[in-house]
Amino acid sequence: MRGRLDEVRGRMARAAERAGRDPSSVVLVGVIKTVPEELIREAVSLGLVDLGESRVQETEAHVGAIGHEAARWHMVGHLQRNKAGRAVDLFDRVHGVDSVGLAEALSRRAVTAGRRLRALVEVNVTGEVTKFGAAPDTVVGLLERVVELPGLAIDGLMTVGAPVATPGEARSGFARLRALRDESERALGLRLPELSMGMSGDFEVAVEEGATLVRVGAALFGERFGPGRD
Repeated sequence: MRGRLDEVRGRMARAAERAGRDPSSVVLVGVIKTVPEELIREAVSLGLVDLGESRVQETEAHVGAIGHEAARWHMVGHLQRNKAGRAVDLFDRVHGVDSVGLAEALSRRAVTAGRRLRALVEVNVTGEVTKFGAAPDTVVGLLERVVELPGLAIDGLMTVGAPVATPGEARSGFARLRALRDESERALGLRLPELSMGMSGDFEVAVEEGATLVRVGAALFGERFGPGRD
């Protein structure tokens, strides 16, 4: 675990340096879908404090075992509106807000809980019908409707890249998300500093293109623990 964690962090740091960025500006989110509890505990003990999950039910078990104070919990999968209440209780950040309805549900539950939930708007930059996320040409309008919701702190965009044969093929999608962020900031006068993009196979390219959150599962925990948004 220590070796894999050091390797991923080193690759992230070198990618940031190639882009003229401070390596500390990029957060590693370890995607723990199906990962055994003992391996998660080991990773946390080695300083991996940002953990990503794809399902509310699995997260409940992991938070119960690991603790809320030991890590920052990220919802990186598709969130159904009827799970908004549990998501507010469990997560520090939701990466996949892709509709006004979901944003409003999260906001209502967060207000009731007396908190503001950090959240990202998910964008389907590739147009794949199998992926969730707002269409690129709707992002400014969606942001305009959700940034003022009292229970949310919308501070960036997220995307799930297309499957690629080589990491470099993912670059155009990541560049498109960064351009959409810049366009949205100009159009709405917002600050949207966070870009969640890049997974095990392409996170270095994502960092070069401006990612501030990379979601890495298999490169940290091994392929045997199953696919996810990692």
